[in-house]
Amino acid sequence: MTDPRTPSRRGFLRLGAGAAATAGLAGCTTFVDAGDTGLDEAATAQFRDGLRRRGYCPDVRVPDAVEVAWSHPVNTGDHTAAKASFVHVPAEAVQRATGDEDAGDRLVVPGDDGAVRAFTPDGERLWTSEIEAATRGIHGTPAVASGRVYVGGYDGGLYAFDLGTGERLWRRKLGDAIGSSPAYHDGDVYIAVEYYTPSGGVFGVDGANGGGQWSDRRVTDHPHSTIAIDREHGRLVVGSNDGDCYAWSYPELEFQWRFETGDAIKGPVATYDGGAVFGSWDRNVYRVDLVDGTKDWAFETGGLVMSGSAIDPERGVCYVGSHDGNLYALDAGNGRKLWQFPTGGRIVGCPTTTGDRVVVGSKDRTCYAVDATDGTRVWGMEFDGWVTSTPIVTDRGIYLAERAPEGASGAPGHAYALRPR
Repeated sequence: MTDPRTPSRRGFLRLGAGAAATAGLAGCTTFVDAGDTGLDEAATAQFRDGLRRRGYCPDVRVPDAVEVAWSHPVNTGDHTAAKASFVHVPAEAVQRATGDEDAGDRLVVPGDDGAVRAFTPDGERLWTSEIEAATRGIHGTPAVASGRVYVGGYDGGLYAFDLGTGERLWRRKLGDAIGSSPAYHDGDVYIAVEYYTPSGGVFGVDGANGGGQWSDRRVTDHPHSTIAIDREHGRLVVGSNDGDCYAWSYPELEFQWRFETGDAIKGPVATYDGGAVFGSWDRNVYRVDLVDGTKDWAFETGGLVMSGSAIDPERGVCYVGSHDGNLYALDAGNGRKLWQFPTGGRIVGCPTTTGDRVVVGSKDRTCYAVDATDGTRVWGMEFDGWVTSTPIVTDRGIYLAERAPEGASGAPGHAYALRPR
């Protein structure tokens, strides 16, 4: 349901372009009324389990031991950044979208080969669709809503595919490349976009047809970061390679503040308890106030921070990886280190927490599960390639993807399903 304290995004759209055109600084923000499409307000599934990007899944459990149930090749490139991750679509949402009362859960995962694939939890491939410039690949994770799969491609296009069939419904060319994952709310899709200059921008388009547009081009350099929307505090936030975190009011989309760090912000921003939490290549994890952008705290790691944070709101703990190879548990209120868990390689993907355990991949080619309380190792599963995607945990298993192995004569990286052993 829409937060009663603020008008819905659709309500804002219906105010008309005249009101929206005054938002933000002159010449920086534009908007064209997309109209009311009646699409679902909330996405069925999106990166980091929701608009606040917390990576928190308290209703499922991580097994004590795992084994590979199935795998499928999805990645062919050697790009060192994080790979796209799975999203899990519950059976009820699939049934509503397809009209098939017998349809089960679906898992959707893109690859850097430019394809988007849908699987059953048992590994049956249901469909495969490609973006136009497939060789440029897909590096962001989809959002799924109202029977549509939304994803950006490195060809600069934002795509909508049919969840049931994989048919491409529309493509909107927004820039030169998109490495960000989309945010969906109230019928609109928000995403960060890159330009060759290097420069960038953030966009909002109509989820029904890709039409209409809100955009703000004040974000410079290449923004790989993924947008978070915190409706309770009325903010839309995103980081950029220019080293700044940007915030707009939501749903009004008026620019509010910019917080400067010492280097690129490449990972997703998470929000918790009135704060935005994110890592920077200046080696720090930051928490800043959502309302005014002032710094609450900073924690310095021993390496660059590309990983996004998993935040357990019940424990008040932030889990985040670093290029120094450590997974850190931090007090989300003051940034104090609670524990650290060493891996044998850089951590560039995001961890996921179920409350009692944390799952994270590493460039040592291993996916780890650790105890959330003290950071002790529960298990480690080794793969052929670097594990740079974000593992997701469902009641049917754990799903992740690896980068193509180094020096393997063109061998692809696979998407995997892990089951209890």
